Amino acid sequence: MNIVFLDRKSIGHDLDLSEFDTLGEVTMYDFSAPEEVPERVRDADVIVLNKTPINEATIHTAARLKLVCVTATGTNNLDKDYLERQGIAWRNVAGYSTETVAQHTFALLFYLWEHGRYYDDYVKSGRYAGDTLFTHYDNSFHELSGKTWGIIGLGAIGRRVATIAAAFGCSVQYYSTSGRNHTDDWPEVSLDELLETSDIVSIHAPLNEQTKGLIDKAALAKMKSSAVLLNLGRGPIIVEADLKDALDRGVIAAAGLDVLTVEPMSKQSPFLGFEDSDRLYITPHIAWASIEARTRLMHIIADQIRDAMGLLEECEGTP
Repeated sequence: MNIVFLDRKSIGHDLDLSEFDTLGEVTMYDFSAPEEVPERVRDADVIVLNKTPINEATIHTAARLKLVCVTATGTNNLDKDYLERQGIAWRNVAGYSTETVAQHTFALLFYLWEHGRYYDDYVKSGRYAGDTLFTHYDNSFHELSGKTWGIIGLGAIGRRVATIAAAFGCSVQYYSTSGRNHTDDWPEVSLDELLETSDIVSIHAPLNEQTKGLIDKAALAKMKSSAVLLNLGRGPIIVEADLKDALDRGVIAAAGLDVLTVEPMSKQSPFLGFEDSDRLYITPHIAWASIEARTRLMHIIADQIRDAMGLLEECEGTP
C-alpha cells in the first residue's frame, strides 16, 4: 500500500510517524501546491493531508486511490461528490483536541484578564526594582469567580470550556449556533442576551452560513465595555475590521484570537500594527496543536488506514 502525505509539515516535524511505516510504503511532502498533487498521488492508495484541496483537478490521476485521510475535523477542502462518484472513501478526525483547545481558551483569557504582558514588562524593565511598594496597582484586574461566561457553540469544546469556567466560579450560559446542541447543565439564551450580559464571550463554533460574520459591528456594540471576547472557532466568524474598530474605541475591553480570517495572517490584516497586547492577544492557530493532541490525531489516522486495509482484504477474499 502506498501512503502519500501531501502536507506533512502541517502536523509538525516534532512527531514520530514511524507507525505509518508499518502500514506500507510512505512518501512525505512538506507542502503540495494544487498543481503538484496530480503527479504526487499517481500511485497512491491512501492520501494523508490537512489543507490541500482534493478534487477532480488534483487527484484525477490517482487510479489506485482508495482512501483520503484529513488530519483535521474540517473537510471544506474535499470535493465529497467527486470522491463518492469515484468510490473513494474519506475520513476526518473529531474530538482529538478538546482538552488542548479548552486549555488554550483559558491561556488567552488569563493573559488578558490579569494583564500578563503589562506586569511582565513592568518587572523586566527595571521599574519594579526601583519602586517603593512590594505590590504594583496601576493596572487592576478582577476575580473570575462570579462573572458570567457566555459560550457560542456548544459542541464538545464548548461544553468542556463551560465545565472549567463553572469550576472557576463563573455563571455559564450558552447560545447554540446550530440550534441542535442543548443541555440542562447551563441556561440557553439568545445571542443578543448572551452578548449583552456576559463578561467573557468565547466562540467555539464551526464556520458555516449561520456563523460567518456573526460577530460584527452591531453584535460588538451589544457587549459590555468591560467584556473580553475570545475566538477559538474560525476566523471569519468575526468581522475583523469591526473588532479592530471596537478595540480602538473601547467598545469592549479586550479580545483573544487563535484564528484569523486569512491564515497565515494577511499583510492587509487590520490587526497588523496593533501594539497594545493588554487589549489584543493573537496566537497563530495553535490551540489544537499540543504534542498530545497531534499524537492522538495521528494514531487515529493510522487506525483509519488499518481499518481500510482490513476492509479491502475482506473484499478481495470474498468469492
